[in-house]
Amino acid sequence: MAESGVKPRKTFRNISVPQILSYRLPPAGQISILHRISGAILFLALPIIILPLFAMSFVSQAGFDAIAVISDMVIVKLILLVLIWGYLHHFCAGIRYLVLDLHIGLDKVSAQRSARVVLGVSLALTLVFGLKLFGAW
Repeated sequence: MAESGVKPRKTFRNISVPQILSYRLPPAGQISILHRISGAILFLALPIIILPLFAMSFVSQAGFDAIAVISDMVIVKLILLVLIWGYLHHFCAGIRYLVLDLHIGLDKVSAQRSARVVLGVSLALTLVFGLKLFGAW
C-alpha cells in the first residue's frame, strides 16, 4: 500500500560558491560581520603598524619627521583610511551592541534600522576624516 499522505524528508545539500556569493545578509548580519572584520584589522594593525610608528615618533625629532614624510605617500594614506574606517565602524557598532545589551531595540525593525544607522554614520565619519587626511581642507 502506498503512503500518499507522508511528505518526503527534506534533503540538505552543501552550498556551492555561486550560492554563497548570491546570498544577501540582512543589515544586522552585515554589521556583525563588518564589526568582526574591523576588530581583526585593528588587532592585527596594532603590533605591525600602529605601535612601531608611535614608538618611532617619540624617539626623536628625526623619527617624527620621517613619519611625516612617510605619511605623505598615497598608499600610506589609503592604509590609514582603512584603519580610520576600522576604528570608526568598530566604535559605532560597539555602541550599538552595548545598547542592544541593555535590551533596547531588540525587535526586528529597530535592529535593522540601527544597523543601517551604524553603517551610515561610520561611512560618513570615514568620509569626513578621509577628506581631512587627503587635504581637502
